[in-house]
Amino acid sequence: MSDEPANQPGEFDHVFEPGEKQTDESGSLTTLLLLHGTGGDENDLVPLGRQLAPGSALLSPRGKVLEGGVSRRFFRRHAEGRLDIPDLLERTDELAAFVAESAAEYSFDRARVIAIGFSNGANIAASLLFRHPGLLGGAALLRPMLPYEPDEHLDLGDTSVFIAAGGRDPLVPVAQSRELESRLTASGASVTFRMDELAGHGLGPEDLGALGAWLDDLT
Repeated sequence: MSDEPANQPGEFDHVFEPGEKQTDESGSLTTLLLLHGTGGDENDLVPLGRQLAPGSALLSPRGKVLEGGVSRRFFRRHAEGRLDIPDLLERTDELAAFVAESAAEYSFDRARVIAIGFSNGANIAASLLFRHPGLLGGAALLRPMLPYEPDEHLDLGDTSVFIAAGGRDPLVPVAQSRELESRLTASGASVTFRMDELAGHGLGPEDLGALGAWLDDLT
C-alpha cells in the first residue's frame, strides 16, 4: 500500500468526540488534537485524551504515511532521526488545513485547540507551531526532537508548550529535546520541560501526571 498523497485536508481518517465541559471563562470548549506515534492510528491516544481532560472534545487523525508497509506515520523519514523535511512541511500544512476544516465541520473553537503528540506526532505538532503560529492554543510534545530550524522571526508569545523527554531514550537524545525547548523559548513560548532521567522512549505514570497538571493549568 502506498502513502496517501498530501494536500487532501478533508480526507484524514479520524475520530472526533464532542466534549461536554472543560470550558474557559468565555464558555469555549477545549479540543485536544491527538497525534499518534509511529505504528499507531487514530484510536491510540483517545483513552489518554479522555483520562487527561474528561469533558474536552477530542480530534484524532490517522497519519497518512505507511512506513515499511505496516507502520502509520504523519510524514516520511529517510532513517531513524533523519526526517524527510520537504514531506514534513507539506504534510504539516495539510494537517493545519484539516484542523481548520474540522473546526468548521464540528463547530469547535480553533483558539482552544491543544495538541498532544507522541514521538512522530510530537514532531509534526512542533512543526505546526513553527509553520502555523496561532493555530494551537498549546501543545504537549512527548519525546520530541527539533524537526528543523524555525523562522528567526517566529512569534509564539501566546503559546504554552509542555515537553517530556527521557534520559535513556534510545531514539531521541535529550539534547534534541533541549534544542527544541531553546527554539520555542526564543520564540516567546512559555515552555514547561520535564525530563525523567531513567525513562526511555515510552511514557511512564510520572510523565502523564506532569502532563495532566500542565493541562489542568492551561484549561
